[in-house]
Amino acid sequence: MSEVRMELSKIIISENSDSQVIVLKEKYGDRSFPILIGIHEALAIDRRLKGIRFERPLTHQLLANVIREMGGALEKIVIHDLRDHTFFAKLCVRRGQESIEIDSRPSDAIAVGIASEVPIFVADHVLAEVM
Repeated sequence: MSEVRMELSKIIISENSDSQVIVLKEKYGDRSFPILIGIHEALAIDRRLKGIRFERPLTHQLLANVIREMGGALEKIVIHDLRDHTFFAKLCVRRGQESIEIDSRPSDAIAVGIASEVPIFVADHVLAEVM
């Protein structure tokens, strides 16, 4: 499976809507596409981008902490499928010689990885479907 490097280009948070929007843009090109996400995930991504810390870890920071404390490192996020208007992603974690792929919603994966600038990839076939 061929993958395209993307970056988070925009977060659109609207308090008047149930659906929020993140826009992923091709890092070395012009293609981009939106993904609808929930308000909690949008706020989590926004907080982590801004480096806002809380006294106690919130959910996405907790997951990042668990990965680290168990000897893993989040290597990349891959949005690998699109079925019935739903995107599927995975967290790609390296622990020693072991590579672990963890099923995730794209919004949660990005919320976990964005604070440490983990690269985001989208499968070619997914990008072709949304273009």
